[in-house]
Amino acid sequence: MKRPGWTVSSWALALLLTLPIMALIYEALLPTEGIFNHLWVTVLPTYIGNTFWLVLLVMAFSLLSGVPAAWLMAMCELPGKRWLQWALILPLAMPSYIVAFVYTDLLDFSGPIQSSLRHWFGWNSAADYYFPAIRTLGGAGIILGLVLYPYVYLLARTAFMEQSTSLIQSSRLLGCSPWQSFKKISLPLARPSIAVGLSLVAMEALAEFGTVNFFAVNTLTTAVYDTWLGYGSLNAAAKISAIMLLVVMLLLSMERMSRQRQQVFQKNMGHEQQAGYQLSGIAKWGALGFCWALVLLGFLLPFMILCYHAVHYFDQAWNSQFFEYSFNSLLLSTLVAGIALTVGLLLGMHHRLTGNTASVLPMRLASMGYALPGTVLAIGVLVPLTSLDFAINDAALWLGVTEPGLLFTGTMIAIAFGYLVRFGAMAIGSVESSLGKVSPSLDMVTQTMGYSPSAMMMKVHMPLIRKGMLAGALLVFIECMKELPAALLLRPFNFQTLATYVYQFVSDEQLELGALPAIAIVLVGLVPLIFLNRSLEQQH
Repeated sequence: MKRPGWTVSSWALALLLTLPIMALIYEALLPTEGIFNHLWVTVLPTYIGNTFWLVLLVMAFSLLSGVPAAWLMAMCELPGKRWLQWALILPLAMPSYIVAFVYTDLLDFSGPIQSSLRHWFGWNSAADYYFPAIRTLGGAGIILGLVLYPYVYLLARTAFMEQSTSLIQSSRLLGCSPWQSFKKISLPLARPSIAVGLSLVAMEALAEFGTVNFFAVNTLTTAVYDTWLGYGSLNAAAKISAIMLLVVMLLLSMERMSRQRQQVFQKNMGHEQQAGYQLSGIAKWGALGFCWALVLLGFLLPFMILCYHAVHYFDQAWNSQFFEYSFNSLLLSTLVAGIALTVGLLLGMHHRLTGNTASVLPMRLASMGYALPGTVLAIGVLVPLTSLDFAINDAALWLGVTEPGLLFTGTMIAIAFGYLVRFGAMAIGSVESSLGKVSPSLDMVTQTMGYSPSAMMMKVHMPLIRKGMLAGALLVFIECMKELPAALLLRPFNFQTLATYVYQFVSDEQLELGALPAIAIVLVGLVPLIFLNRSLEQQH
């Protein structure tokens, strides 16, 4: 059924949300400036190498941590398993740059660990002993791995739980040990899900800014930031961003190819009762120690240190700035979540009303921004908005009226638009999934009763998909609260969010004063993890 109004509005929204990507590619294809040539000859090869090794190290750590933990939680019976399988997700709520500062404070030369070692053994200086440096490429990789391994853990755990127990039982009857069963059956069947998790980890590591900047590890992300703010060259920043965009597209293509090349069919999808391995002795305590160590290092220890600082510095942190920046974050995140939900509803209803293959394209185009790193997205937003500001001021000058100045790049419009492009995919996907569960017969009945598409959406579909709408809006809200690199590049002058406020203290090595807003970010980030864990428990 043709709906011209819905079609035009859907394509207009899709093109608007893909505008930063198109503008970024256009700017990158313009003639090269001297700054980019200079960077390419001098530092960019080093930055590319650092980025490659960082991504590889984070993927390796996440693989070696997430997959064993997922198998233990899905296939084995352990004391406290119900709490532990939820606790292993918690590091996702912890911003990586906060974890980086906590461990820097603990492990640096002046930190409590090295100070205690010098006191106990009579060492006087760093020349008397060896202690690994935390502010290195390897240290950044380990910190990011501690925060990002839950991506692999979640997807691998789901894949293990969906595997047919008859296959596992058959392997046990044939005399396979738990390790042989894992190696020959469970791991190959879960490989596509693990590949998806690793691709998410790789993209998050590629997009990371706070930790690598704090550790002074130069990557492509910091190169984009420094090129724009340091050199003021939008063209050079766009070219570096285009390199990162190519890497992201390569990662996505590799992940899709890995899934297409391996198709595994199972008799059932995990509806049987799982017969878990009963671990005992060293195996049981080793498994518990491994899993709880991940939780302790990735979440509990940093969170306890934040709470300690928040209590001791509460009088200094509980001030007007904390309330002002909290209000800024809440206002911005609520605004973007509401707009993203509206966009998701319009695109989802257009696809449902039209019902043809082409109607899905606006949703896919509008969701492309989620794959972009924050710094890359920021440059893509700045290119068209800066050109638009210049055009408006030139027109005002030609008309002989007062130039309005920066109407877009100097206001909340830029940061809100950037957040919408980056996180709108969450609302779009959530609405699409929820609408797919509504019976098409309801559409036929409401059309027979004379309802317009808008009335049908308001009175029929929205009440039925309210949980999906809430979940999508909530995810967008929380991601906006945590976003750092895009906020640093797109925020108006003298405008702070909680994320930039905390990072300011981290950069000044005064996390004690930023512990309270950091806890606020962490607590907000826990909300979707609780929903996610409950949904997994309901499915299995």
